[in-house]
Amino acid sequence: MKIIKRNGSEVAFDITKIIVAITKANESVEEVDRMTPVQIQRIAESVTLQCEKMNRSPSVEEIQDLVEHQIMAHGASEVA
Repeated sequence: MKIIKRNGSEVAFDITKIIVAITKANESVEEVDRMTPVQIQRIAESVTLQCEKMNRSPSVEEIQDLVEHQIMAHGASEVA
């Protein structure tokens, strides 16, 4: 699967980039508001599945929206 970067180029989808981004956001909030590594992994996997179901290359912005939605669905509004 490919994604469309902000500059319009297509690159290979990389789930680890989602995990790293969520982890950084997670570390920036108070410990009481943080998600577990398992929750982060599940969000990344869910976003991957949603992207695959699009049957096209999603944009970085679309992926960010999906990630934010999933974080909010896990009740981690501070992380989002």
